[in-house]
Amino acid sequence: MKLLKDILYKVSLLEVAGNTSVSIDNICFDSRQVKQGDVFVATKGVAADGHQYIDKAISLGAIAIVCEEMPISIVEAVTYVKVKDSSYALGIMAANFYEEPSTRMKIVGVTGTNGKTSVATLLFKMFRHLGYHVGLVSTVENKIDDTTIPSTHTTPDALKLNQLFAMMIEQGCTYCFMEVSSHAIHQERIAGVKFVGGIFTNLTHDHLDYHKTFKDYLNAKKKFFDDMSSDAFVITNMDDKNGMVMLQNTKAKKHTYALKSPADFKAKILENTFLGLSLNIDGQELHTALIGEFNAYNMLAVYGAAISLGIEKIEVLKALSILKSAEGRFDYIVSSEEKVIGIIDYAHTPDALLKVLETIKGIRTGNEQLIAVVGCGGDRDVSKRPLMAAVSCDFSDKVILTSDNPRSEDPAQIITEMSATLNPAQKKKVLSIVDRKEAIRTACALANHGDIILVAGKGHEKYQEIKGVKYPFDDKSILTETFKELDK
Repeated sequence: MKLLKDILYKVSLLEVAGNTSVSIDNICFDSRQVKQGDVFVATKGVAADGHQYIDKAISLGAIAIVCEEMPISIVEAVTYVKVKDSSYALGIMAANFYEEPSTRMKIVGVTGTNGKTSVATLLFKMFRHLGYHVGLVSTVENKIDDTTIPSTHTTPDALKLNQLFAMMIEQGCTYCFMEVSSHAIHQERIAGVKFVGGIFTNLTHDHLDYHKTFKDYLNAKKKFFDDMSSDAFVITNMDDKNGMVMLQNTKAKKHTYALKSPADFKAKILENTFLGLSLNIDGQELHTALIGEFNAYNMLAVYGAAISLGIEKIEVLKALSILKSAEGRFDYIVSSEEKVIGIIDYAHTPDALLKVLETIKGIRTGNEQLIAVVGCGGDRDVSKRPLMAAVSCDFSDKVILTSDNPRSEDPAQIITEMSATLNPAQKKKVLSIVDRKEAIRTACALANHGDIILVAGKGHEKYQEIKGVKYPFDDKSILTETFKELDK
C-alpha cells in the first residue's frame, strides 16, 4: 500500500480534484481487474479508450482516476488526476509503485526489426555463463536466472514489466537484457525504465499495419535512443543504412559495430558452414556453433555490449565461442537416414527471410533441393505478403505457401495475396497447402537424400492462432516426427 502522491512522483500533473494523500493498493489500466482501493489509469489504446470505463472502475472500487480528460460527472469520494499522456504516466507510476527496480540493476535494451531475440538471449546466456544473476525479457520467454516465466508480448505492459524487474531484484539479478519493440516504445510501455545501454540491430519492412509509414516505424525505434541518458551507451549497426540515424539525437556514449564498414567493433567471417561460423573479432579468431552472416552481426552486437559493460575481452570471446542460438532461430535438425536438413526459423519479414535464404545459399553445394515452407500472419501488414512469396521463390527450388497464424483472416485468402504478383517462372515452383502440418509433411515427402527444408515464420512458437483460439502447434516437433516416419 502506497500513497497516491508518491506513486505520482515525476508525473506532470495538469489538474487535480481530490486528495492525493490517499493510500493505494494497486494500479490498474484494465477496468475488469480493478479492486477496492485501486487507482485506475485511463489509457487510450488501439482498440479501446479507457476513459469509457472510468465509471465501471469506480463501481468496482477504484478510489483514484488518472486520465487525459476529466469526466463531466465527478464522484466526490474519488480523486481525479489529469495528465497529458496517461500511457506515459502509467509507466512512471508503475516504476514508482515497484520502487524503481530498473535503477537497481543494469538493463540493456535491444531494438530493431530482426535479431532482437537472438541478441538479448545471447547476452543473457553469456552473463549467466560468466556467473552473474541475470534477467531476460524476450519474445520467446522471460527468465530470471534459470526460472522461466511465459512471455505473451515482446515487451510487456508497464505494470507487468516493472513487476518482472522487481522479481529480478528480489532474486539478486544485477543485469537484465530485454527486447524493446516499436509498439512498446510508441505506447510508452518503457516509460520510467532506466537503461544503461541500447543496441540497434537493423531496420527493414515490418509492422506497417501499426505504424502506417516506414518513417513512423523508424521514428519509433529512434525515440528509444533519443531518450537515453548521458551516462548510458548505445551501439548501432554501421552496415545498416539507418544505423547512424539512430544516433543523431542521443546523449548517450556512441559505439558502432560492422562487418563491412569502419566501426568500433569489427568482425570478419572466415568460414560459414552448417557446422558454424569461424570469425575474426577485433583481431582474435573464434569458432561458434551459430550459423550465417546475420548471426555474425548478432554476436558482434553482443561482443560490443559486453565490452561496454566492462567485461574483459578475453572473457567475452571465450563465452561467445560456446553460445548457442535462441530457440527457433536457424534451429536445425537432420534426418538420420536420408540426411535431409530441416531448418526452423522465426523469419516473418521479407528481410529476415532473405537473410536466412542467403545464408543457406552461401552454404549449400547446389546439388541439393531447397524446399521452403512459408506463410504470413493474418491481421498484420499485408504489403509484405507478395514480397515473402517472391523472395522464397527466388532462392528455393520448391515453395509451399501455407498458413502462419491466420488469426481472424481466411488463410486461403492470405495465400492468394502472397502469390498474386508472382511471375510464371516463380509460380511453377509453388504449391499452396492451407494446413500447415500437411505443408510440412509434404515438404518432407518431396525431399530427397541431402535436401534442405526451411520452415519459416513461427520459429519458437508453440501454437497456431485461428479465429481467436491458440491451438497447440510446434514446427520443430512436426518436422522431427515426420523425419522419423520417413526414416523407418
